[in-house]
Amino acid sequence: MMRRFHFLRLEDASGVSGIGRVAEGVIFSNGKVAVEWLSDHASTALYDSLSDVEFIHGHQGRTKIVFDDPNDLLSQKEEVKKDGN
Repeated sequence: MMRRFHFLRLEDASGVSGIGRVAEGVIFSNGKVAVEWLSDHASTALYDSLSDVEFIHGHQGRTKIVFDDPNDLLSQKEEVKKDGN
C-alpha cells in the first residue's frame, strides 16, 4: 500500500520554498519515496527511503512530514508482509 504525506515547513532555511505546505509525497509499498515540490519552480524527486527525505529536507526539524492517510494503512501493509504478498 502507498501512503501519502506533505511537508509542513515551519521556517524556510533556504529562502526558496517558503513556509506552510511546500511539497506533497508518497511512500510506495517498496519503501521508495516520490516528492513533488509545490513552488513556482516545481520539480519531482525520487528517494530510496523516507529517512533519506527527512535527512535532506527536514532542516533539523524546521520541516515536518505530515501523513495524509490514516495509520491503519501501515498495519494493512504489515499484514501483507506477514502473509508474504
